[in-house]
Amino acid sequence: MTAEGAGPVAVTGATGFVGQAVLEEACRRGTLLKALARREQTPCDGVEWVRGDLADKAALRALVAGAQAVLHIAGVVNTPDPTGFHLGNVQGTEELVQAAREAGVRRFVFVSSLAAREPGLSRYGQSKRDAEEVVRASGLDWTIVRPPAIYGPRDREILELFKAARWGVVPMPPPGRASIVHVDDLARLLLDLVPGGSGLSEAVLEPDDGRPGGWSHRELAQAIGSAVGRPVWAPATPKRLMQAASWLDCRVRKGGAKLTPDRVGYMCHPDWVSSPDRAPPAELWRAEIETRSGLTQTARWYRQQGWL
Repeated sequence: MTAEGAGPVAVTGATGFVGQAVLEEACRRGTLLKALARREQTPCDGVEWVRGDLADKAALRALVAGAQAVLHIAGVVNTPDPTGFHLGNVQGTEELVQAAREAGVRRFVFVSSLAAREPGLSRYGQSKRDAEEVVRASGLDWTIVRPPAIYGPRDREILELFKAARWGVVPMPPPGRASIVHVDDLARLLLDLVPGGSGLSEAVLEPDDGRPGGWSHRELAQAIGSAVGRPVWAPATPKRLMQAASWLDCRVRKGGAKLTPDRVGYMCHPDWVSSPDRAPPAELWRAEIETRSGLTQTARWYRQQGWL
């Protein structure tokens, strides 16, 4: 619950996959929000919409005015022009940090990515690492959250794997392991971090679903197959073949391509398992959604929306 007399939480990325889950969780808690959006939004109890984006300094000033904290979720995860990663992830974070400092907002929670651990693998990972450095140098009371792969209703990224599973074949990257987390669990964590407190200042957290050692690529593909009711074959795809598939995807879907060359760079890395040393404090947060049941629920939602 928002403390009596405390201001709202300023949120970026509120219309996206993670942001919508945060809005729903905030409504359940009675937490007031100010949310940035490029376009007019449907009025929502407890949410004050601010029209603009991360390049709009006036909108950012309006967003953070009177806020108790900033929850920075917005970011560029895929772009046909690699410079878009810097503009959206680094420059946008710089502008938001500056607005928070000028408004006297101290608490700043930043949603980064596990890709920031290996910035040399992709422009995306590099931009997230650079944005982390902006936050670290901000002088604010910050916490950085590096989610692993996020799944759940509304997600259009892992949806590709669900679609493949319907046909019984889910091509996966070269052998490796990865962690995963349900979007609703992540939303709870992000709002739990807003008040800050001991051990959370200047902390980098890597949440997951609670499965030690994460999932092998094959195990994850099989779990998705089970969620859609199909046994699946999950061949490990060599990097060269993934690069060729990326070229084809970019030619066919152009700006809407999912398998971009930048993504091939980090998808072929063998270790995207959240570090136990960076797990959120157990007394603050634990994942509540068991992944197999969460995947099944996600497949059901996809079907209800006609996505699957």
